[in-house]
Amino acid sequence: MSNIPENDQPMPLVSHLTELRTRLLRCVAAIFIIFAGLFAFTQQIYTFVSTPLRQYLPAGATMIATDVSSPFLTPLKLTMMVSLFLAIPVILHQIWGFIAPGLYKHEKRVAVPLLVSSILLFYTGMAFAYFLVFPLIFKFFAAATPAGVEMMTDITSYLDFVMTLFFAFGVAFEIPVAVVLLVWIGVVDVTYLKKIRPYVIIGCFVVGMILTPPDIFSQTLLAVPMWLLFEIGVLFGGLVRKRSEESETETADDHNDQPPATQP
Repeated sequence: MSNIPENDQPMPLVSHLTELRTRLLRCVAAIFIIFAGLFAFTQQIYTFVSTPLRQYLPAGATMIATDVSSPFLTPLKLTMMVSLFLAIPVILHQIWGFIAPGLYKHEKRVAVPLLVSSILLFYTGMAFAYFLVFPLIFKFFAAATPAGVEMMTDITSYLDFVMTLFFAFGVAFEIPVAVVLLVWIGVVDVTYLKKIRPYVIIGCFVVGMILTPPDIFSQTLLAVPMWLLFEIGVLFGGLVRKRSEESETETADDHNDQPPATQP
């Protein structure tokens, strides 16, 4: 059976490439438009992002810049990354616009909620990192500073640290979408996912160890939500699969209830 939906004519390769180029240019344009709007607030953005650390610095201590250009380039780099994160809905919308013509109607009904959920979960993961994980980590680091050592973090090192955690938690919170998608397309079933639950838990801690800085707190704060999100994905995956089977059964029943064609 052809993968091309009915009433749709296949597009030539050149048309696909032209459309892909157009949508990539729209994504780049969206990032730079957002960056242009945020450019005047680069210092304020860095101040906001660095607040979780600065509030736990010892009295009189400040963040430092060890490179001559860091005071200018580091906030600029952060603003560009923020622009990329804020442009994610536009980027996903362009991806959706590129692949949607090749999907059937019932596939679109499932794909749209997954697309919206992926955006919301990514931002939720970043918010979880900023408002819950960062304060706990930096409070621990400040309390664990050895005697005779003054905690003065370089702004570039701090940016690399927090962006790694932002990305790690944003991606980790996509687990329910990934699980539902795998169940929906039939790669795995819910029974198998429940069977491998112990291995998934171990895998969550391994991934937390790889994606986060080398401390047990940030690893645990990433691994435990990943496991809980996996459980949520299994729950919704079962619901989606059940609804899909019911839809297939109804379609088959409607087909069987049709009167037989009369012979001329």
